[in-house]
Amino acid sequence: MKKFVEKGIPTKETPLLLAESSDVVITMLPSSSHVLDVYTGPNGLLHGGPSLRPWLFIDSSTIDPQTSRSLSATISKCTLTKIKGSIDTPVMLDAPVSGGVPGAEAGTLTFMVGGLEEAYLAAKPLFHSMGKCATYCGRSGNGAAAKICNNMAMAVSMAGVSEALALGQNLGISATVLTKIFNSSSARCWSSDSYNPVPGVMKGVPSSKNYEGGFSSKLMAKDLDLATASAEQVGHKYPLASQALDIYKELCEGGHESKDFSSVFRHYYSGKDEN
Repeated sequence: MKKFVEKGIPTKETPLLLAESSDVVITMLPSSSHVLDVYTGPNGLLHGGPSLRPWLFIDSSTIDPQTSRSLSATISKCTLTKIKGSIDTPVMLDAPVSGGVPGAEAGTLTFMVGGLEEAYLAAKPLFHSMGKCATYCGRSGNGAAAKICNNMAMAVSMAGVSEALALGQNLGISATVLTKIFNSSSARCWSSDSYNPVPGVMKGVPSSKNYEGGFSSKLMAKDLDLATASAEQVGHKYPLASQALDIYKELCEGGHESKDFSSVFRHYYSGKDEN
């Protein structure tokens, strides 16, 4: 709060006070429990209900689809102090992001949006002021579902690329050479060409900064836990996600929870830095 005040940015002491002076509220929090506390807890955004000033709530947290849908239903039962066009009740969009810290800094995030399509269309200028892409995913909770599916694939991909690059090193092939081969062959993917996990191969990514910044292994383990729990609920098989979850839990238990998730190369596969 002090940091923002010093930069001349208005602040409020509680989420409730923020809601009472805002037409649109955007939240981005670590987990479902934090989201519920900020929205429905003491002095939460909805504490002043059932009549609310904000016509739109955008939650860009990565949480389970069920929590998003439940919270959206709660918000839709409230009323507006002032009607917004044809929207006569408050609306919530679940809009998690992909792109990490670099994408946030560069304004190139991708938003995956679930909820009322009319609200999504009205909010597009907001999304494009923060990112380069916003994709409408359908009903409430679908944005959250898209995000945990995306992160499940990302975790499995990063583990696979790290496993292959570390194997290559042990077989006598440098990670730089193997990365060039991957990126001009069928193994090419985001984990190899944009977020390479081997220190010394690519500049500007967490692996070049001792795995500082980026997306922590703790958050990746949390997202994999959400993905596997959702898969369990719908009776879907998830052997690769289950293995990836075990790997990231092991990283966290080994004291690497704050390191970027690409540190799986060093701390799980014992990969070596490039000279």
